[in-house]
Amino acid sequence: MSLIEKTALITGGTKNLGKLTAIELASKHKANLFLHYNSSQGDEQEFAKELAEKYGVKVELYQGRLGSAASLTELFEAAIKKFGRVDIAINNVGKVLKKPFAEVTEKEFDDMNLVNNKVAYFFISEASKKVSEGGRIISLVTSLLAVYTPFYPVYQGTKAAVEYYTKAASKELLGKGITVNCVAPGPMDTPFFYGQETPEAVEFYKSNAMQNRLTKIEDIAPIISFLATGRGWITGQVIYANGGLAAP
Repeated sequence: MSLIEKTALITGGTKNLGKLTAIELASKHKANLFLHYNSSQGDEQEFAKELAEKYGVKVELYQGRLGSAASLTELFEAAIKKFGRVDIAINNVGKVLKKPFAEVTEKEFDDMNLVNNKVAYFFISEASKKVSEGGRIISLVTSLLAVYTPFYPVYQGTKAAVEYYTKAASKELLGKGITVNCVAPGPMDTPFFYGQETPEAVEFYKSNAMQNRLTKIEDIAPIISFLATGRGWITGQVIYANGGLAAP
């Protein structure tokens, strides 16, 4: 599917995996970009300008906290106001917590549930109404869905729900030709990962994957790009990409 004159909306689209996905879609496929971010790192405007000038695409930024159904409605409506359409919707936002089951507080549970579950649900809900016919909806989950492990009950549980939202939405959207899929990276070499792990745990994950390393964002962005541009015969699926660490 050609992305020339089409629009990709990416949450968390100015850093880490979201940023690389934006570069991938602009550089290789000439997609226009509507990039959401929550807190500023100070370089968002420069990044957007660089993408536009280097690849000849249109780029718009949108800052906002996603935490309610209304906030997701506003996000999609803002994208449509700027570009007139959304063809690809990619949800990158997520939150991780590594903690024994009995030590997770109610507030921690609520925070995780809000970001990983509620936002993901209403992102897919809005996308199902707003994405153009023949479009793509892609959610980022985790390969920990396929790992039998302690200490990640809330992370695994709140991300697992997204798999079933994806399956249901994919069935409902068959008639519109809109595909709905998840990508499930292994532990990624980003700040998102290291804040939760001990050096010993990092080495354990490395030792169970190819090349004795963690997943890199460079491993995942091309898979997202493939789902965004493919012919559309993959839908309702979770694609695990973790270098052999785990399989469902």
